[in-house]
Amino acid sequence: MRLHLHEWGDRTLPTILCLHGVKAHGARFRRLAEERLTDRFHVVAPDLRGHGRSPWDPPWSLPAHVDDVEELEDDLSPAVVLGHSFGGRLVLELAARSPRRVPRAILLDPAVQVPRDVAVAYATEEAARKPFASRDAALESRSAEAERAPREFLEEEMDAHLTDELRFRYSPLAAATIFGELAGNPPASPRCPTLLVVAETTDITTPEAVTRLEDTVGELTIARVPGGHIVLWDAFAETADAIEAFLAATES
Repeated sequence: MRLHLHEWGDRTLPTILCLHGVKAHGARFRRLAEERLTDRFHVVAPDLRGHGRSPWDPPWSLPAHVDDVEELEDDLSPAVVLGHSFGGRLVLELAARSPRRVPRAILLDPAVQVPRDVAVAYATEEAARKPFASRDAALESRSAEAERAPREFLEEEMDAHLTDELRFRYSPLAAATIFGELAGNPPASPRCPTLLVVAETTDITTPEAVTRLEDTVGELTIARVPGGHIVLWDAFAETADAIEAFLAATES
């Protein structure tokens, strides 16, 4: 599947491939790219299958998403693969299937394995998703998911991701399917240098997931940041600082 791409920076520089979470889109990485990365990297962030301006066709399984990313990677040969939430799980799946495709990994509050009750709750919510009553109602829902996020971050999200029909630009059926997939057993951990960013109040990156990565990842750096699961909103500066430090420390 040909995915819609968001790109920042000089294409002759090494590439960072950024994979977003469920219900999100590639433009979520704009601020990180423009403010912190494009002096040294070409940053590419697709809208994943079922999200944004990419096709919404099924299947929405983990293997289908990994196939899409592999097809994209064939043209990019990224130096780093970064993923938030579901995107973090995709980084793990990709590294397990083909380690050479993930020379360095950055996991932002990754959905290593979502507890089944949490997955069921989120999937049920998505299956019943209806349009918002207004733009303000949509903004309030995003604010509830990221209580520390600056207002300007959320306003940008409305402009980029809210449709004229007052729905966010993703398939609720795809989202419900993905939450179910995330309850399954995680793949083998990457052996490459890996940064794990964990949010203070997350319900996605569980203590068990952190322990598993500590015990199994080849070279792991852990950064803990304030706020909730959407770390690029709730703790942008702390998360970006951790990413910059990791990239500098692991630069070959």
